Amino acid sequence: MKRFFLEIAYNGTPYHGWQIQKNANSVQATIQQALSTVLKEEIAITGAGRTDTGVHAKQLFAHFETTQEIDTEKLKFKLNSLLPDSIACTSVFEVAIDMHARFSATSRTYEYKISMQKNPFLTQFAYYFPYYLDVDLMNKAANQLIQETDFSCFSKSKTDTFTNNCNITEAHWKTENDILIFTITANRFLRNMVRAIVGTLLDVGQKKITIDAIPNIIVSKNRSEAGQSVPAHGLYLTRIVYPFLKKIND
Repeated sequence: MKRFFLEIAYNGTPYHGWQIQKNANSVQATIQQALSTVLKEEIAITGAGRTDTGVHAKQLFAHFETTQEIDTEKLKFKLNSLLPDSIACTSVFEVAIDMHARFSATSRTYEYKISMQKNPFLTQFAYYFPYYLDVDLMNKAANQLIQETDFSCFSKSKTDTFTNNCNITEAHWKTENDILIFTITANRFLRNMVRAIVGTLLDVGQKKITIDAIPNIIVSKNRSEAGQSVPAHGLYLTRIVYPFLKKIND
């Protein structure tokens, strides 16, 4: 048995998230169907994480197993020929049998994009937010997230996680033309966590809450204390780091 990694990018707009669901179109099911067709056997793939409905990915990895001898470049070409325009396979490569797309990853990075000007070409790819924001205050508030702690206040309730502790190593805002981009990196993320953090930081930027409120919100472990979740279409999974994939990660 051999294990292979797929590197994938996708526009999440047409999908009900990554994970296979009954009576709903998912990224995982679409890729599995195409891969099974190409390899002419039933293939199951395991992803590095689960993006929600409408969330995009610039880089996501998934693994699968087969006993076949595979020409990875040919497989990538054939897979892309079958996949819809909304999904692309950017690479295929063999890994050690114990390498796992989810559990071998050491960090994940997300971006959230906010359009400060109405732009019909960004309707599905950035959250239009035409109100004044104090970005300096938002960066000061974001800096308070850089630690390892319990982030229950930013998570959906009744999730199947054993712990709500995450180690955030990067959290900051930058402006590119009329787009405001929030970047956050952590070893793991909770369900809905990034969108809830962005919503809370927007409250800081509008001066609805102060910077000092952030530690109190975190300590509360109460989702109702944090801000509203922003829409999914502005969120992108942009980078996943594996210690054994230095060339790709660099």
